[in-house]
Amino acid sequence: MPPEILAKAVALSRWRTGLYFGDTAWLLIALWVLLRMRAGPAVARAATRFSGRPWMQGLIAAPLWLLIIGLLEVPASVVGHHIGLRFGLSIERWPAWWMDWAKSTVLSLVIGTIVLEVLFAVIRGSPRRWWLWFWVFTLPAEAFMVFVAPVVIDPLFNRFQPLARTDPALVDQLQRVAARGGLHIPPNRIFLMDASRKVTGPNAYVTGLGASKRIVVWDTTLTEESPGGILFTYGHEQGHYVLHHILKGIAFSAPVILFFYWIFFRLARWLAGCRGTEWGIDAVGNWSSVGLLLLLATALSFLSQPIANAFSRHIEHQADVYGQEVIHGLVPDAQATAVRSFCRDGQLWLDDPSPSPFVEFWTYSHPSTEQRAEFAAHYDPWLPGRQPKYFRKSN
Repeated sequence: MPPEILAKAVALSRWRTGLYFGDTAWLLIALWVLLRMRAGPAVARAATRFSGRPWMQGLIAAPLWLLIIGLLEVPASVVGHHIGLRFGLSIERWPAWWMDWAKSTVLSLVIGTIVLEVLFAVIRGSPRRWWLWFWVFTLPAEAFMVFVAPVVIDPLFNRFQPLARTDPALVDQLQRVAARGGLHIPPNRIFLMDASRKVTGPNAYVTGLGASKRIVVWDTTLTEESPGGILFTYGHEQGHYVLHHILKGIAFSAPVILFFYWIFFRLARWLAGCRGTEWGIDAVGNWSSVGLLLLLATALSFLSQPIANAFSRHIEHQADVYGQEVIHGLVPDAQATAVRSFCRDGQLWLDDPSPSPFVEFWTYSHPSTEQRAEFAAHYDPWLPGRQPKYFRKSN
């Protein structure tokens, strides 16, 4: 990176790191204070006045607590968007940003209320095994959300259209990459997203499950990447598609979620037993305990991030390898193409090329730009004595 861009990247990394850890600390402290102020029983009493039925009470208690969480996270969200505008990564104006925030909040209230209703129903039905039964509910619910997200949720925030409708010549090129991977991805599974209305950097991703599975390319990728870089970016995403990383992610998360649910159960029961009287929590299965459960969920989610990110970095590296191999022979120099793509993306997104090892361990879902470019520069499995990981040399 040129020195001035590197300085901006390092400054942005410090802002983001401070914001991430600071927001988590703020949320934990605020929820702890609300517990000490006995907000839980106050919300539960309001819900009791609404109805005597527990599930009807949840229609009051759950949205109230979720709205509290949403409002507590507003300062960090506002600062985050301001930073994006300041560093030139975002171009979305504040009215549009607040509209997205409102839509996201409504979605969180609806989905979160359903989840909390199920959780408390399971707790009341099985006080000693609710962590296990809620895990049984979580797995299909997670798969369902992955399935519906690209067709129901994502279109609320961005516009999508088949890439073949706007750039059929590019689709032909991408089909060559797919064919080289022995894969037929129908053109109607490759979408173009209008990211340029909000951000300046390029990207692409794989989303969905089964009939909703698709590859999405941002329109900024078409304007910012070279032709070879577009093929490499697509090849990387095709790697996620071919290597079934979404399903593997769900399978990997299953035992991790089960373990943390068990810890969640043990901590909730212990805290309710030793501090429940002080906080006005008469039982974990009553709506007075929502604040306590949200506090624990926030803390455990934070502690689980390194595990999730380690797995994510692993599959992202696999997709990097696949992407570089699949474009071999389709571009003049696959190594150079991959390196240029990483360097270009790193500059456009102002990625710190050499982040702190701790920050990378805790917060990075992808390997650092420097690691990815360094690997690509030295990875040439078509040399004598070497073997590609995903393709035969005859390819």
